Amino acid sequence: MARTLVIGDIHGGFKALQQVVDRAALQQDDRLIFLGDYVDGWSQTPQVIDYLIELGDRYDCTFILGNHDAWCEEWLSDGLAPQDWLIHGGQATVDSYAGIGPQQRDRHLEFLNRTLPYYEDGHRRLFIHAGFSSIHGPSKEHFPSNFFWDRTLWETALAVNNLIPRGSLYYPKRLMQYDEIFIGHTPTTNYDIDTPMHKCNVWNVDTGAAFLGKISMLDIDTKQYWQSDVVQHFYPDEKGRNK
Repeated sequence: MARTLVIGDIHGGFKALQQVVDRAALQQDDRLIFLGDYVDGWSQTPQVIDYLIELGDRYDCTFILGNHDAWCEEWLSDGLAPQDWLIHGGQATVDSYAGIGPQQRDRHLEFLNRTLPYYEDGHRRLFIHAGFSSIHGPSKEHFPSNFFWDRTLWETALAVNNLIPRGSLYYPKRLMQYDEIFIGHTPTTNYDIDTPMHKCNVWNVDTGAAFLGKISMLDIDTKQYWQSDVVQHFYPDEKGRNK
């Protein structure tokens, strides 16, 4: 039976990405939805993007844009490297492209240019890197950068989970727009949890790969998940991202 598998933040952890893909034992008719932040943190961003392009050639893949991907896209496009990016994982990405030729860089930029701000699957399910602020859903968002920066959607789900019943006049209208929302961006390890978290109708699949966590892959129907080992174990001489 075909599966739809959603994958959380990767942050340059190529070896861990390979491991979680192997552990999920992909089938030819599986659908893969990547929630963004492919880059920044660990030292193998170019290998990650090459591998994602390869997976896109072999499987039905959807790639969402993360905030770190937006930074990297800008750098690959015009060389802009804001200090805030460099100290939050961007320096590792810049270093990883040393020796990478213009043809491969252009290919990676084309890949990032094709990523989506969010994806709706037609079954009242949303896939987005971070969140949105409009009570009418992302199509009515006034600030598109919220798609890869917003944390209030997740914080709202955390705050009202099990406190306000769905359908109540007080239930957050943003959460009423979908039956399920799948996000990354905010590591579950912030809450001392290293597995995907479920609050209200929001599933958070960022399990801290940029720091001391793992890369996670979740079957959106069965909610079975697979994880890599702690990403740092593959890169023992590196520190990963700064908070």
